[in-house]
This record gives sequence, structure tokens and C-alpha cells, in this order.
Amino acid sequence: MAPQPQADRVLRHIVMFQFKPETTAEEIKAVEQAFAALPTKIDTIVDFEWGTDVSVEGLTRGYTHCFVVTFKDAAGRDAYLPHPAHQEFVALVRQNRETNLVFDFWAERN
Repeated sequence: MAPQPQADRVLRHIVMFQFKPETTAEEIKAVEQAFAALPTKIDTIVDFEWGTDVSVEGLTRGYTHCFVVTFKDAAGRDAYLPHPAHQEFVALVRQNRETNLVFDFWAERN
């Protein structure tokens, strides 16, 4: 059974991409811009952050981009996934990504 939301927790949706070697800088920029535009199109997104790898540990396994989408509850995430704007983004990135990783978690605060 999934944990129930609490007033002091939010649901984080982490997405990481490894792009195909032939993907151009312009194509990557289009993916970045399209993902960053989703909060203006999907009102269940309460926060959005993203960045590129700057780790010195060499453990990225080829992932270069990380996007963090925050929802107040699972219902928000569940509305986001099939949303037409998200599905349009998925179609765009699918052309250029080698692989991706998605990880959702309830953010704990101490």
C-alpha cells in the first residue's frame, strides 16, 4: 500500500535523460525548453527545477539532465502523466533520448 500524503510532504517526480550521441545541442535545448514550459500548461505542478550534471564522481552512467517536478499529492501526478501537454513532451523527447530514469518519492522533511 502506498503511503498517504501528509500536510508537510510533497510528491517529487524525478526524470533523468541520457541523450543519443547524435542529438544536437539545438535538439537538447528544445527538450529543456519544452519540459520547463510544462508548469505553465499543467496546473497540478506546484514546483519545477532542472539542471545538468556537474558531479565529479563519474557515476552518472551517461545521464546528463535531471528534472524535478513537484506535486502536492498523487492525484496531481496522476493527472499530469496522461495530460496532453505532457504527452506532447514525451513524443518530443522520445526522438532524442537514449534512455531515461523516472523515480517518484514522498519528500520527507526533518
